[in-house]
Amino acid sequence: TKLILLDSLLQEKRQTVNMSNSPPVSSSSASSVSQSSVINTTGSNLDREKVYQWIIELSAPETREAALLELSKKREAVPDLAPMLWHSYGTMAALLQEIINIYPAINPPALTAHQSNRVCNALALLQCVASHQDTRSAFLLAHIPLYLYPFLHTVSKTRPFEYLRLTSLGVIGALVKTDEQEVINFLLTTEIIPLCLRIMESGSELSKTVATFILQKILQDETGLYYICQTYDRFSHVAMILGKMVLQLAKEPSQRLLKHVVRCYLRLSDNTRACEALCQCLPDQLKDDTFSECLKDDKSTKNGLGQLLKNIETMSSQANSLGGQKPPQQKIQL
Repeated sequence: TKLILLDSLLQEKRQTVNMSNSPPVSSSSASSVSQSSVINTTGSNLDREKVYQWIIELSAPETREAALLELSKKREAVPDLAPMLWHSYGTMAALLQEIINIYPAINPPALTAHQSNRVCNALALLQCVASHQDTRSAFLLAHIPLYLYPFLHTVSKTRPFEYLRLTSLGVIGALVKTDEQEVINFLLTTEIIPLCLRIMESGSELSKTVATFILQKILQDETGLYYICQTYDRFSHVAMILGKMVLQLAKEPSQRLLKHVVRCYLRLSDNTRACEALCQCLPDQLKDDTFSECLKDDKSTKNGLGQLLKNIETMSSQANSLGGQKPPQQKIQL
């Protein structure tokens, strides 16, 4: 009953917005629209009844696994699934229980493929809640991302653990993708940056890509850029990992990963102190033609790399014009 009431409220809100934004229509066209709406609504109601039932089944341990699978598969087709999950009785507690139940299997590493698939279905629903504008703030206020951090701490290279890390990163990626200040403010109070850096150094290509994307989005925020460049230790850790990634990419090129690495470097160069340090520690592979073949079809990244090198050159010229008055930068070892 609560789910049906919630759904009716959401539909009323959506219909009010649609009516206020819609132009007037003729009586004949209104008749055809009305007929099609009945058909669409009828089909939608049939699907929604199933969604209601699956959400209810999440609260029962014996039916939860099947419900998780069905809801995770249908999450893209139900625009209001996130509010339904968040406001339905016991649902978020059930999803968190699925996560906590896996903790004993990650240390020592004993996670099976079946366990990994099941918890990743729960994580997919959390990603749905994290990405929805009506539930995102409450999701952060409840500090739910912190429940995922133990998964990001894992280092096992097996497929179940890699899938677990990647799906957990997907939840954080859904948060930063919104470019909202409250998301960055929350993440900066947690250990997400060192966790991402560790995955960027030793994860699979796909996990590295998502982790680097998260770092890039943090850097693109003024608060995030200031936080990372505030101390030498923070900046040097980021620069060291990015440098190692460039060396690895020179051996095993990946266009999509290189794109995010370049964007991280480019954003760092917007900070004066960081740009001064990059004059000393930017990898030579980004200055020569090492990645010319990799970037031949990626105009955006190629332009970004060109702008990065221009920023470095401008900073070097300014430093030289000062006659060496500034102390030399501490070299960052890769």
